[in-house]
Amino acid sequence: MSGHSKWHNIKNAKEKSDAQKGKIFTKIGREIAVAVKTGGTDPQTNGKLKDLIAKAKQSNMPNDTIARSIKKASGELGNVNYEDCSYEGYGVGGSAVIVRCLTDNKNRTAGDVRHAFDKFGGSLGALGCVQFMFDRKGVLVLEKGNLTEDDVLMMALEADAEDVKDEDDVFEIITAPEKLTEVKEKLEQGGLTFISAEVEFIPQNYVDLDEKQLDTFQKMVDKLEESDDVQEVIHNVNID
Repeated sequence: MSGHSKWHNIKNAKEKSDAQKGKIFTKIGREIAVAVKTGGTDPQTNGKLKDLIAKAKQSNMPNDTIARSIKKASGELGNVNYEDCSYEGYGVGGSAVIVRCLTDNKNRTAGDVRHAFDKFGGSLGALGCVQFMFDRKGVLVLEKGNLTEDDVLMMALEADAEDVKDEDDVFEIITAPEKLTEVKEKLEQGGLTFISAEVEFIPQNYVDLDEKQLDTFQKMVDKLEESDDVQEVIHNVNID
């Protein structure tokens, strides 16, 4: 399975230890904080918040933790402002890596990200140095159930989506990023329910690493993901 697969990431999140889940909850909490700041506390009028609540529940985040994140973001339980920032660079074997962050201290985050790249044979580059190797797309993840790929493809194309991909026991519906919400709403009206709906960076081409390189690369990704500031590590490495 390719490294970009959203279902692969969701399954990994579900299999994490309690300590690792705590970090996932922290990261989702930060995303909720930003969504509330920009769109308010009502998920019925704030589509991004609605999607993040669904994402939180999919990761088994307790309802009271979700509610506390929303209250904290609204200023009821204190107030912390997070900035969105990204870093780009290369891992072993010429692999391309984008690190998406939400932080309250950019200097700390930049140091942590650079350390992870340096420690595992990578190199941090300037913004834009690898982003051109990815396409920005909306990705909707749907459990297969009794649906066939032809059924989903027909519904997706009628809703103005671009493509459908078969990934294990789910389908991934690909859309233009600006049409993600519109396509999702049309398909929900048709009776579909989604595990997640997010804008992703999908690699145009993939890099195959040998066993030693893959081990080193995975250690770099794990090191990056240890940081609460790192929301997502995007790359073009084939991971089976």
